[in-house]
Amino acid sequence: MLTFLTDAAAPVEGTVVDQQLFFAPEALEAATGWTLKDVGLCRGPVCVPLRGIALQREHGIDLKRFAEVLGRRVVVDPDRGIAAMAVDPSIRAGALQDKVAPEIVLPDLNGALRSLSEFRGSKTLVVTFATWCGCRYDLPGWQALEDELRDIGFRVLAIAFDDDPEEVRPFTDGITFPVLLDRHHVVSEAYAMSNVPTVVWIDEDGRVVLPNSEAFGTDLFADFTGVKSAPHLDAVRAWVREGVLPEVATSVVEDFTEGEIDARLHFRIGVELRDRGDLEGASKHFARASELAPFDWTVRRAAMPLTGRDPFGQEFLDLYDEWKANGAPFHGIASVDEVRHLAE
Repeated sequence: MLTFLTDAAAPVEGTVVDQQLFFAPEALEAATGWTLKDVGLCRGPVCVPLRGIALQREHGIDLKRFAEVLGRRVVVDPDRGIAAMAVDPSIRAGALQDKVAPEIVLPDLNGALRSLSEFRGSKTLVVTFATWCGCRYDLPGWQALEDELRDIGFRVLAIAFDDDPEEVRPFTDGITFPVLLDRHHVVSEAYAMSNVPTVVWIDEDGRVVLPNSEAFGTDLFADFTGVKSAPHLDAVRAWVREGVLPEVATSVVEDFTEGEIDARLHFRIGVELRDRGDLEGASKHFARASELAPFDWTVRRAAMPLTGRDPFGQEFLDLYDEWKANGAPFHGIASVDEVRHLAE
């Protein structure tokens, strides 16, 4: 039995031959939603022609060729019978270029599935955070903003890039907006996020009107980050009350490189192996993820607590200094506070 990872782990009947993974043909649809037909790979009314690529071989469906047909990156650990495949790149392109907010379907801290589409009809602030980040203390600030603006059509949706709901729960006391758990960081992949806190503004029709931006709900760490909360909070108020968007709203977020996508797949495999108790295998994939995306905090810093390291200790401080020395790379636009400083 193999394990196939997309936004969750799925057991797949198959085999490993010559360091390659093969699905049993009858397991393809159950694991991926795709069916092999004469016209190509099909899922519902959508079919992708094979263009001469033979997916089915002696041992079953060739996983790497399957991913190639769909135009997706895939990372395979044949020794452990596990593979991870990236989300459809057109989803991220839709977010970054066409400003169509990808759907989000994730469990809340009690395991109930919630979705972004529930918020249609309201201006929505998607806030990503993590327990390995000081921004875990910002939730009360976002709660106060929702309380202030909810009656005029504003909502907050928080997403934790974390492994354990019980680690997140203590920071949600008094929080009434949904807090969802993204163990495999699929939201960071779909929206091209490389750090937390990252916020996205989404309008009533499900369109991204302000892409990835660094913002805080409080000034608890303003001296450390250099980013004040007030300019962004005031900008949200102007958007909700008057429909006014800041100038940076027209900025475009840079897409991930193939290496950055592969880093997420290695991270995903690392999480799965850690759950199995295979700490050696998990550490190997977390390390490879950090090599591929050394300044992606949702990969490198997020792996610290998963491998018994302190995400607030000296290793983090050294990483922070290294990140700053390399220009503080970030898949996002200038913060509202940063633009304010430049204008002064």
